[in-house]
Amino acid sequence: MIIIDTSAWIEYFNNGIPRVVQKVDEALEGEIVGIGDLVYCEVLQGIRYRHEWDQISTLFNSLTRCPMVGFPIAEKASRNYTILRSKGITIRKTIDVIIGTYCVENGLGLIHNDRDFDIMSPYLGLKII
Repeated sequence: MIIIDTSAWIEYFNNGIPRVVQKVDEALEGEIVGIGDLVYCEVLQGIRYRHEWDQISTLFNSLTRCPMVGFPIAEKASRNYTILRSKGITIRKTIDVIIGTYCVENGLGLIHNDRDFDIMSPYLGLKII
């Protein structure tokens, strides 16, 4: 299964960076795609118009739901954040550490357009698609 981060969904819905859009298209066509609760919330809260919200919500509700937030992942994410900080790396958003940790702990690939995930990858074993 593959998780698509908010940053990649934004590119996809705005027909943005072609390589990111293509990765999302390919994942939706050929892979099992999961939607994390955090990603679901981030994407939907950024939508301005009700008809777009309804369309995107329908798409997301057709995907496998992945509850990312809970005490076990929160604890592991805090440890991962500390590991990264000890190496001089500061991740800008706590949510990104949680999403990255969730993917690592569950052996899932991640499609994204956010440099923080690239920084995490070699230290945490995050599989970038």
